[in-house]
Amino acid sequence: MKTLGIVFSNIYDDALGELTAMRTVASLPFAGRYRQVDFILSNMVNSGIIDIGIITKYNYKSLMDHLRTSQEWDLNRKNGGLLIIPPFSSGSTGVYKGKLEALLVAKSYIQEKTDCDYVIISDSTVLCNIDFRAIVEEHVESGCNLTLIADQGDSVDEKHSLVLCQDEKGTVTELLINHPRQENALAGMGMFVLSRDKLNEIIQDANARGYYHFERDFVQKQFHEGILSLHVHRFDGVVLRNNTIHAYYQNTMRLLEEEVRKGLFLTNAPIYTKVRDEVPTYYGLESKVENCLLADGCVVDGNVINSVIFRNVQIQENTFVLDSIVMQGTVIGEGAHLECVILDKNVRVSPGAVLIGTPLHPVIIKKGETV
Repeated sequence: MKTLGIVFSNIYDDALGELTAMRTVASLPFAGRYRQVDFILSNMVNSGIIDIGIITKYNYKSLMDHLRTSQEWDLNRKNGGLLIIPPFSSGSTGVYKGKLEALLVAKSYIQEKTDCDYVIISDSTVLCNIDFRAIVEEHVESGCNLTLIADQGDSVDEKHSLVLCQDEKGTVTELLINHPRQENALAGMGMFVLSRDKLNEIIQDANARGYYHFERDFVQKQFHEGILSLHVHRFDGVVLRNNTIHAYYQNTMRLLEEEVRKGLFLTNAPIYTKVRDEVPTYYGLESKVENCLLADGCVVDGNVINSVIFRNVQIQENTFVLDSIVMQGTVIGEGAHLECVILDKNVRVSPGAVLIGTPLHPVIIKKGETV
């Protein structure tokens, strides 16, 4: 059963504030050397999916630069491969409000893939390591219109785009949109499996009726009307939802836990990314590093504790970096003191500067700024 992959690159951009002011959420750096899109692309490729379209809206220059020829994912193919679907294609306005309108942008691409029987559509904010092959087979055997992939979710205080309420037997009784997860409920992971014919039908109906929200106007509406037959696949692996600044910070800090890293980066299902050849990180004689993830190409002469450091970062003498995220190309001047800070790419921190945030409200310095 050949399967088509569709990825949304701009959903939740607004919720991530300064971090997505100059990029899509799909190209948001994560885990020292990756971009968020690497995870869903790798999951699809590892599952044998070689036809993948990424729907863009705006600010997708960094996404195109990262994906380039897509050879790292073995998607630079004569037949199939990766296609970045720009706005304004298929006669659309390009300014879509939700996933259904975004799918209208990709309408012609989906219709052309006549050799693909099924489609997986996915956000790029939910990071996990998942095998879609068994899920597609499960969907076919279920005979349902739609398979929704869900997990136990985050804490009940966090809102989820789709919450599945269940009875004692595990049967889904109600679907809630943008709602805190209730006890004994599941949280949607923004991943769906359906037939290509069904997806074409949904796109046509949404276009005719002016629907634009996939979860609300299609999944929830038709489920409660008894029209949609829904199958739920429960995923029990590590799931990180980076759909808010707070979630992005907390999930990055969770990478310092060995159990989370092992659940996300499996040896038999690697996460691929753009290759950059860098020298190993240099640690000065007076440096002190504890419980950190550091990428290649860094120069560390200061103190770094419980932090994630990306490539080519310079941390000068007598600095103190605690519980922070420092992205590529940043320079932290001598004597600076940082706690609970997110520094975007190519930031310059002046000598002696003091930046202190909290885990709930980390200080964010935008790309290329000097403080």
